[in-house]
Amino acid sequence: MRREYYAWRSPRLQRTMELLVFGHAGARVLVFPTRGGRFYDYENWGLVDALRHTIEAGNIQLFCVDSVDYESLYARHRPPRERLARHQQFEAYILEEVAPFSQQLNPNPHLITHGCSLGAYHAVALAFRHPQRFRKVVALSGRYDLTTPMGSFRDLFDGHYDETVYFYNPCHFLPQLNDPTLLEALRRLEIILAVGEEDVFLANNQSLSAILWQKGIWHALHIWPGEAHCALVWRQMVPWYL
Repeated sequence: MRREYYAWRSPRLQRTMELLVFGHAGARVLVFPTRGGRFYDYENWGLVDALRHTIEAGNIQLFCVDSVDYESLYARHRPPRERLARHQQFEAYILEEVAPFSQQLNPNPHLITHGCSLGAYHAVALAFRHPQRFRKVVALSGRYDLTTPMGSFRDLFDGHYDETVYFYNPCHFLPQLNDPTLLEALRRLEIILAVGEEDVFLANNQSLSAILWQKGIWHALHIWPGEAHCALVWRQMVPWYL
């Protein structure tokens, strides 16, 4: 299996960003790490190996990106507006740097977003905000409303709410979405959500699923036994969904 390391100084983030690429062909998969995670976690946790057969067969190519979560969404030392501004810069880095880079290496038109835990949020928010650019999203153990406390997970914006918060929370902007072009693009998107029956995010996944059905957006919500919020279970999930 081909494994390649890349790094460059991002003009959007004004810092060096690293990533790993696995495979040589197939649908391009943007893989987001968990909260504050690194670009090498997906490999270290055995998830790349769990997909080895699919990767070596040339069906998918993984682009495992780094995170800036502790500079953005989880930067508690910064005001919410600054956290959101940094998060917007990260989105621009993905869309304007990583996605074109992936296409230079591999012209396959199929682009997928994927992640676990907070990485699942990144995957869903990006794909739902820009559905014309993607073909599929695979989100495992994710949280899709960052403003509502869930278990030990707090409101990431400390009560602050504005238009940017609204548009970066899928459970907020989707119910009001009426643009026919965006809705049609979302309906063409293959959406797979998976979460454990004891995961603190279960109700949030069910809420997102209900919103999608209300909008006529087909998707799959898979509920796994137990909490299922760990690499051991994600290794079992990814061969099924990717």
